[in-house]
Amino acid sequence: MPTVDHGHSLFKHALCFKHDGSDEEDFMSGPNKLFRTLSIAVFLCIGAAGAETGPTPMSTAPAALSGRLLLTGSSTMAPLMMDIGKRFQSLHHGVQVEVQTGGSGRGISDAREGKADIGMASRALSDKEADLYGVPIARDGICLIVHRDNLVRSLSNRQIVGIFTGRITRWDKLGGRNQPITVLNPKPSYSSAELFSQYFNLKYEDIKASRQTGDNAVRIAEIANDPNGISYTSVGEAERKMQAGVPIRLLALDGVPATSKNIRNGNFPISRPLTLVTKTTPSGLTRTFIEFALSPQVTDLVQANDFVPYLD
Repeated sequence: MPTVDHGHSLFKHALCFKHDGSDEEDFMSGPNKLFRTLSIAVFLCIGAAGAETGPTPMSTAPAALSGRLLLTGSSTMAPLMMDIGKRFQSLHHGVQVEVQTGGSGRGISDAREGKADIGMASRALSDKEADLYGVPIARDGICLIVHRDNLVRSLSNRQIVGIFTGRITRWDKLGGRNQPITVLNPKPSYSSAELFSQYFNLKYEDIKASRQTGDNAVRIAEIANDPNGISYTSVGEAERKMQAGVPIRLLALDGVPATSKNIRNGNFPISRPLTLVTKTTPSGLTRTFIEFALSPQVTDLVQANDFVPYLD
């Protein structure tokens, strides 16, 4: 059986992460299901060891890191990983981090074939990819937003599809005011458009929008100025803007509030993990980089890219 380095924070995080009884896959997946089957036992061992042994004696300073890391795959993840890579390089001057896009499929393929140190996949690993190791570092989640004065508080999947395909055109049909619905749809190049279309099983061309719009900030600003508007955007960005006083509301979906907390714990349905993929158990420079990508040192970068951190 493989051994576990109990003192290493990446695996501590992986082992401590829990779901609320949902069927969602474990935080870290890989061969032998080691982390699935031993998570509670090893976590208890870590706690017990820490309690018995006390502080670790000071050791000599670790050797400076050096080397090159190549990350390939998801274009959704690429800007975030470029930011994390730059910060990692600023702390470790002997390290070079290169990020290339090409889609989640390329990231998984490159990781499996050893063409990349780390693959980027903006989704969970499938059963057919169980030979790989996946470490989710953040979640990408989107929600429907309307103006703060809109009377509608929640929408069902069927109602959302009806709005965005032009079958429902007035707010009074949904419990709102007797006003026409203004549908704002982002350009197809945005990952949120991809996630929205995939979740509701729509083709981008099926969406009947009043007008096309831009990035998250633009969408939020336009809805704040349009009492009859509706669009979808990053949960994290919308949440921060609403808390700052921007007159928007995040709609619940089938009764589930659109919050960063619900994105993080997997309860909000329109979300997906942003996963770093390796061929084998992460080690050496790769492991150190993945740990860094999970750490509080990059939380601001995750949020600046409108994603939701996995760990508090």
